[in-house]
Amino acid sequence: MNHPITRTIWAAVLRKDAPSPLGERAAEALRPAGPFRIDLDGLDRRITQLPIAAANYAGLQAGKAGVLVLEEGPIIQPRSGGRNGLKIKRFELASGKLELIAERTAGITLTPDGAKGLYRAGRRWFLVDAGAPAGAQPTALKLTGLEIQVDPRQEWREMFREAWRYERDFFYDPGLHGLDLAATQKKYAPFVEAAGSRDDLIYLFREMLGDLTIGHMAVESFNFHPPNGRRGGLLGADYKVENGRFRIDRIYDGEEWNPDNYAPLAGVGLNVKAGDYLLAVDGKDLRAGMDLYALFEGTAGRPTRLKIAADPEGAAAREVTVVPINDEYELRARAWAEDNRRKVDALSNGQIAYVRVPDTADEGFADFNRFYFSQVGKAGAIVDARFNTGGRFADYIVDMMERPLRNCAITRASGGYCVPAAQIYGPKTMITNEMSGSGGDALPWMFKTGHVGALVGARTWGGLVGGSGPSLLDGMGLATPYHAHYGLNGQWEVENHGVTPDYEVENDPASVAAGGDPQLQKAVEVTLEALRGRRTAQPAPPSYPVYQRP
Repeated sequence: MNHPITRTIWAAVLRKDAPSPLGERAAEALRPAGPFRIDLDGLDRRITQLPIAAANYAGLQAGKAGVLVLEEGPIIQPRSGGRNGLKIKRFELASGKLELIAERTAGITLTPDGAKGLYRAGRRWFLVDAGAPAGAQPTALKLTGLEIQVDPRQEWREMFREAWRYERDFFYDPGLHGLDLAATQKKYAPFVEAAGSRDDLIYLFREMLGDLTIGHMAVESFNFHPPNGRRGGLLGADYKVENGRFRIDRIYDGEEWNPDNYAPLAGVGLNVKAGDYLLAVDGKDLRAGMDLYALFEGTAGRPTRLKIAADPEGAAAREVTVVPINDEYELRARAWAEDNRRKVDALSNGQIAYVRVPDTADEGFADFNRFYFSQVGKAGAIVDARFNTGGRFADYIVDMMERPLRNCAITRASGGYCVPAAQIYGPKTMITNEMSGSGGDALPWMFKTGHVGALVGARTWGGLVGGSGPSLLDGMGLATPYHAHYGLNGQWEVENHGVTPDYEVENDPASVAAGGDPQLQKAVEVTLEALRGRRTAQPAPPSYPVYQRP
């Protein structure tokens, strides 16, 4: 989320006869002698806030007696999300000292006695003494050459049983959609014995778990033994073959200030532009008929020399050094959104805002906040939830859009303002397609049932029984849909159906290939129609009162 998050830490003394959790007898309070018990009477009066400054604590574990180990994240979640970037801190209740153990980690796991901790920083693993003084150096684990011998077929049998145990115990419907679990296991068990490879096993899992007939039933086939490949580099550009050379047709310029959206050819001082020819890569001549990308093998993330010229023959050629990237998705997705924003602006004569919401997780919330509130002067808005990959319920986004105009105010020094101040008061339209799913189903469902505005596009994917799952013995990921959505009319809604738009519009391949976007165009038409006859300007203030008569 794109707003500050802080938490404080409190302790409850469970037994009436236990001492305070602070001070010299802190260890006794955490681990008192005698049998474990909780005295519920007066428990609410035995709660105390620990003397630890508020922060975004993401994890809390008990170390040795009288010691707590904390995982602290940034107060404002970075755009990239995830758990990397956690600080590990140790708090001693007796002394009240809070000390840093490690930083820029992905979290820590303590031994049962709390004496040691294992954490990952980057791609390395470290073992740390959880009771050592601040500044003590951790021990880096040497994993090179680490091997383990396994019997794959025996692993597969255990994974098969474990997969069905998870569905039996955690699937949202205890009746498993009417599936006979014992009979189904018996039916598929012989195929485990017949599997000749892990790919066979993955295929089997996908087939058998498909009998549960639900959307979020995923089997993740991670490759834990990837080849030592060389990452190919990309420049964030489109090319045309002209005059026997590769000519740059478009440069995706990203956002130079944003490290998550770096554009290799748009760097300050490079002065590379569309229409230039790419003549050589690291001194290797590049001509039509060659594989352009072969010359970029192994260049991702390292400085690479390019020979650039406005002329195919190389007149006035110059050399620039760039750092290619290995993935252009963010660059191209941002360019798609910006192209759409410009189209909406042109088609609506500047009246309508365009806001893309790519998911309902960190990036989606950040994009909504960034682009919706920066366009509050517009008369209406189009929210593009196509290709929304989901995440969480995005009621926040819907709540923000449906806030009504309540009142206005004026001062002598300004033209005044209205409340809520950060709001687009006019009509809103949302676009969906068949690639919007999970949280990308929930967002348009809430938008539609809340009567915020019209839906345009294609019916969504239809998956609102979600949930993550375990990693099986060899690391295979398994989903266990345990979190089911239902509406206020006593019906399971959206799952296996999706959200149907008010205006169904298909983006046919021919139109899209020609540069068109019928769904976006229809959304503009619907929003403009809703604007007709609607007051869009700030209401004029009333006449000033006159209380004194001459």
